[in-house]
Amino acid sequence: MTKTIVYAKVLAMKKYTILLILLVSLFLAQNASAFWMWTPQTNKWVNPKYSVKDTPKEQLDYGKQFYDSKQYVEAVREFKKLIKNYPKSRDAANAQYFIGLCYEDQSRLYSAFKEYQMVLEKYPFSDMAPQIIEREYKIGQKLMDNPNKGTIIDAVAGEKYDIVKVFQTIIKNEPYGKYAAPSQYKIGLYLMGKGLTQEARDEFEKVVNDYPESEWVKAAKYQIAVADAKRSTKAQYDQKVTGSAVEEFKTFVKEYPDAELTQVAQDQILALRDKEAENSFVVAEFYEKQKNFPAAKVYYEAIVQDYKDSPWAIKALRKLRDIGDKDNQQKVQGKK
Repeated sequence: MTKTIVYAKVLAMKKYTILLILLVSLFLAQNASAFWMWTPQTNKWVNPKYSVKDTPKEQLDYGKQFYDSKQYVEAVREFKKLIKNYPKSRDAANAQYFIGLCYEDQSRLYSAFKEYQMVLEKYPFSDMAPQIIEREYKIGQKLMDNPNKGTIIDAVAGEKYDIVKVFQTIIKNEPYGKYAAPSQYKIGLYLMGKGLTQEARDEFEKVVNDYPESEWVKAAKYQIAVADAKRSTKAQYDQKVTGSAVEEFKTFVKEYPDAELTQVAQDQILALRDKEAENSFVVAEFYEKQKNFPAAKVYYEAIVQDYKDSPWAIKALRKLRDIGDKDNQQKVQGKK
C-alpha cells in the first residue's frame, strides 16, 4: 500500500515537471517569435536586429530611413552593420560619413569630427574629402566660438577634445588646401585666447611663412603685433619687446593703409610709445635721485625729442628745468 502511494506521488511530480517545461518552452517560443523570423530564401531563422540587407546600397538606404526620422541610435547601428558586412564597398565610406552626421546632429561635435576623419583615413578612394574637410573646419570653428557647445554631451560619452588638434588635423589632411591657412590662423587665435602669447605668435608666424599668398596673412601680421604688445613689459624693465611691437604695427599700417584694423594699429602704436617714454622717464628719475644729473638729463632730453606727442614729453621738460637748477646748485657748492 505504501509503495503504491509513493509511486503515485512520483508519477504526479513527473507530470507536473513535464507541464512546467512545456509552459516555459511555449513562453520562450512566443517571446522569441518577436525577435526571430523564418526566411524562406535562406531556409533559416533570422533576427532582424542583427540581419543585414542583401546589398550595401539597400543597407545604406535602410540606415538613411532611420537618419531621416532622427532615430540616430538605430541609424548608427545600421550604418555600422554595412561597414562590418561590406567593408570594401564604396557605400561603406558613405555609411561612415552618415555616422558622423548622426553625431553632429546630436551636437556631439568632437565625436562627429572623429567619424568624419575615419572616412579620410579608411577610405582614401572616397570623393567626399572636400566636404568632409569643410565640415571638420566648421566643427573646429563652432568649438572655438562656443567652447561649451557639445562639451557636456561629448563628456558624458567619454570624449575629450582638443581644438588645436582639430585644426592641426585639417592642415595635415590638405596642407595647402582651402582651409589650411585659416586653420593655422585659428590655432594662433585659440592659443592667444588662452594667454599663451609666445606660442600664439609662433603659430601666426607659420601663416605668414607657409601661406604668403593667403588672405589670412594680413590678419596674422596684425596678431603678431598684438602678441608682442601683450608680451611687452611694464615700465622700469627692458622694452625690447615693446619696440618690436611698435615696429610690427608700423609695418602693418604701411602695408595695409586701408585695412579696417589700421586705426586700431595706430592707436596701439601710440599706447606702446607712451610705454616706452614712461620707461625712459623712470630711468631718468632713477639717475636724478642718485644725483647723477648729466645721465638723467640725457634720458629726459631723449623723451622730449623722440616722444613729442606723448604726455611724458611735457613732464620731461619740467624735469629738465628742475635738473638745470639742481645742477647749478651742485656746481656752486662744489666750488665752495
